[in-house]
Amino acid sequence: MTAREMRLVVTAADYEEALRFYRDVLGLPERAAYSSPDGRVTILEAGRATLEIADPSQAEFIDRVEVGRRVAGHIRVAFEVDDSPAVTAKLAGAGATVIAEPVRTPWNSLNSRLDGPAGLQLTLFTELGEPGGTGSETAQG
Repeated sequence: MTAREMRLVVTAADYEEALRFYRDVLGLPERAAYSSPDGRVTILEAGRATLEIADPSQAEFIDRVEVGRRVAGHIRVAFEVDDSPAVTAKLAGAGATVIAEPVRTPWNSLNSRLDGPAGLQLTLFTELGEPGGTGSETAQG
């Protein structure tokens, strides 16, 4: 048996603000929404999902590269975007706190770090292609 979908389920104290930020500002399309007398939930599409598991040393290394110091908790959500500087600015204008502006990483992507609604720390990344390439190749690493 193989998993067919991964959902990251986030409990947001300010549901409306989290929905506005992730759906309306970041642009994650709404797949479904449900409400009952017990509450509300909205499922947003975020493209392809992967589960990245890092040991503490690697997580610390990634934080040093992207931010310059250890800042992430147990979970960090990463979104691949076409233009990480522009999306970073857009999300900051919508209320996210920029922890680190976009930086070119050793794995050849342009990554920024933000604190977003619902207590999520976000990485925005733009793949830049193979080092020395045209930028149209997909980075592997």
